[in-house]
Amino acid sequence: MAKNNKSSKNPGENGAVLGFEDKLWEAADKQRSNMDAAEYKHVVLGLIFLKYINDAFGERRGQLEEDYGNPESEWYISGPEARYGALEEPDEYVMEQVFWVPKKARWDYLQANAKSPEIGVLIDNAMVAIEKSNKSMKGVLTKDYARESLDKTKLGELVDLIGSIPVGDKESRSRDVLGRVYEYFLAKFASAEGKLGGQFYTPQSIVKTLVAVLAPYEGRVYDACCGSGGMFVQSEKFVEAHGGRRNDISVYGQESNPTTWRLAKMNLAIRGIEGNLGSHHADSFSNDLHKDLKADYILVNPPFNMKDWGGEKLRQDVRWKYGIPPKNNANFAWMQHFIHHLAPTGQAGVVLANGSMSSNQSGEGETRKNIVEDDLVDCMVALPGQLFYSTQIPACLWFLSRDKKNNRFRNRQREILFIDARKLGVLVDRTHRELTDEDIGKIAGTYHAWRGDPDAGEYEDVPGFCKSVTIKEVAEHGYVLTPGRYVGVEIVDDDDGEPFAEKMERMTTELAEQFVESARLEGEIRENLEVLGFVK
Repeated sequence: MAKNNKSSKNPGENGAVLGFEDKLWEAADKQRSNMDAAEYKHVVLGLIFLKYINDAFGERRGQLEEDYGNPESEWYISGPEARYGALEEPDEYVMEQVFWVPKKARWDYLQANAKSPEIGVLIDNAMVAIEKSNKSMKGVLTKDYARESLDKTKLGELVDLIGSIPVGDKESRSRDVLGRVYEYFLAKFASAEGKLGGQFYTPQSIVKTLVAVLAPYEGRVYDACCGSGGMFVQSEKFVEAHGGRRNDISVYGQESNPTTWRLAKMNLAIRGIEGNLGSHHADSFSNDLHKDLKADYILVNPPFNMKDWGGEKLRQDVRWKYGIPPKNNANFAWMQHFIHHLAPTGQAGVVLANGSMSSNQSGEGETRKNIVEDDLVDCMVALPGQLFYSTQIPACLWFLSRDKKNNRFRNRQREILFIDARKLGVLVDRTHRELTDEDIGKIAGTYHAWRGDPDAGEYEDVPGFCKSVTIKEVAEHGYVLTPGRYVGVEIVDDDDGEPFAEKMERMTTELAEQFVESARLEGEIRENLEVLGFVK
């Protein structure tokens, strides 16, 4: 384990909210009446996105007004009509990667009409106008605010509520504030939806752990089942937190659920991330949109133990280098899909059900053996329970590496690091747990120390938590990759100062005395029962 975690602190936000998200959520949630969370999330998130692009548009417009109105600026335009015309030129916004917002899609216009019974129609028209003016959002935005089932009074109140979100000053851009609100609401909707919420949202502490371990500073980042895009958002945050630029990474993703794909497109747009998520939703097994991609980093949380994945039609697929996956479980189909897309020096972090570490059914054991023997497994992490909104199935993290030999620090060929993190995490409510920043730093710091990063401190095995194991030893255990099998039992400090031999003698004497006392009490009980006539 690392003796210091200097370079392994959680790179993302510290989990604290800005101070108003809880109140904002409570107020927004009151507006939904009897509407299901699954339906309501598109109403709310669509409006937050609309507010975001309006604020970004407003920021850019303010910059242009300063430039065009300043006689000393090289961009100065004389005459108010000419200046106004320049402000209404879409190219002035698009060139700075800002969405052009047509007049009737602007927030001040919508908020001025928030109490109108036609507010639903106005919002739908705004969404249509934005899609027409910004081709990258075609088919993405929600456009059914005018439906009868949506209470227009409450919709207007929701417009006013989202319009009240503070955007900060120039040092705290609206994109950052609204990006955090959007992310916070994704988590709250996932919790409200329960099992269905897991289809679009991976708990942030798990995403942060993957990012902290893989440290994606630059290169191609890929997620074959990207949900709402959380892996990309955290990767971008990591790069910026370490002094890099957003365009140091390029993002590739795919999502099979059409509504979730739209959430991801909006999430990336609201964070200013240019990502290739394909022109439509698609299944990664049957319609791989990035067939030729070789990614430097893969961060992914595929569906656990997926039964109906179309495996019977893909028996001879080129991706199954290590074994044909069973038809009724996609775990090792996913694993081999990710390996197939790894660059020659690429790394992957994969969330899977615990069964993937030990199952021998339908050839899974042989496939796992082949992956291990090809020296692709870098690190295995057993996670605590109750981390997910969608399932109580115990989960683990697989970290894969294509090229351990040329690791820039220490050569870890034919070795695997096992981390048992099941005792980490804190309960945030009765049913959900999350890893703290300290927990994430402990896991990531241990990994980076094991890899030989001098900034992470010196690695050492810690009984009950982590151990470096050779593949030879893993083979002796039948290629089972469960960390608990290797890390041993935690050593409990004995602070009473009593020598072990003396303690054992004392405790043995006490036990003998307790046996004698037990026999005496048993005799008394029997005598009492005889008096009562129950024992003869």
